[in-house]
Amino acid sequence: MTGSGTARPWKTGFEIELLAPKGRTRKDLAEAIARSMGGEVRTVFYPQSEPSLVPGLPVFENLVLGFDVRDADGDRIALCVDDLTIRDGLNRSAAPVPGWMRILSDDARLLELVKRQCDPEASPAEVLEPIAALYGTVVEQAEGGIAKIADSTARSIAMAAPLPGERERPCELITPPYDTDPGPALAALLQYAIGLGFTVPKEAAVHIHFDAASLCSAPALSRLILVLDRHGSFLRRIVRTNPHCVRLGPIAPGIVALARSKAFKSADWEEARRKLAELKPTKYADFNLLNIAHSLPGKHTFEARIFPGTMEASDILRFARLMEAVLVWAVSGKSAIPEEGRLLAALDLSAADRDAWAVRAREV
Repeated sequence: MTGSGTARPWKTGFEIELLAPKGRTRKDLAEAIARSMGGEVRTVFYPQSEPSLVPGLPVFENLVLGFDVRDADGDRIALCVDDLTIRDGLNRSAAPVPGWMRILSDDARLLELVKRQCDPEASPAEVLEPIAALYGTVVEQAEGGIAKIADSTARSIAMAAPLPGERERPCELITPPYDTDPGPALAALLQYAIGLGFTVPKEAAVHIHFDAASLCSAPALSRLILVLDRHGSFLRRIVRTNPHCVRLGPIAPGIVALARSKAFKSADWEEARRKLAELKPTKYADFNLLNIAHSLPGKHTFEARIFPGTMEASDILRFARLMEAVLVWAVSGKSAIPEEGRLLAALDLSAADRDAWAVRAREV
């Protein structure tokens, strides 16, 4: 992607929240993409978490069914998974579609074991049998089609439950990271969704991941955190963050204080990363620093989560260019944090993008 002629250094990946029409599923979209692009669909387990009402348990962990579209060389084209925040417009009393399920546990480590040992194409009644065998127990069938396993002391391990309430309809369309112009691939994927009648859900967002390699510097990350703390609400206003989108929020005050500290700014990267991780950044914020803090394998990214849902590739690419310009500013180290109302002037944006965002800024 480019601004005023400057090549951007980041690989960029996209997560676009969609909703299938009644009678369709996210698997239908995966299969349509595979047919059109000469690929194949693999059923996979995909981790999801949701807030828990149980005291002492902040989140409840899930594995949901995802559909991974791969090309002839085995490279990912797209991944279609559930998003548990999408609820509006679903018939919650609808019966489960046969074979659709989710796996639940109170421990993400146990679900990682399930993901590695179990077949996502098995039936809900049988899917957990490999884990039961590991523990020397058996799968217990419970009311409502639920299959449960426990260890030899009756401590719960996991359960497989049918997926009611049209939960097969939400689709988070996840792209691979693109290191070249993502426009043609992104537009093609969205056209397949539009052709099947997919729409933008009420709660929808677009999340954009940027490769974090260039941000692995305490001064650069400090500048990024501080500029987002000062101008985050402005960015939300001009991109028109969806008010129905949940799991957002400003950067935690403790992280902002850390970014301001001389000790953080002068630290080497490993020390800075450790200090950030100790503050336990959450994924569920406007800007996700969790993956940087923990240097997560395969997902070492900075994620911007403020963008509203859309099926227009041009809008998504404009969002990405705006955020990339902020990242370019952060790693450049060339100027002080812009004053209120001066952010756009400080960013390396094309004339067309600068004008478009300036119009938005005047409107708000």
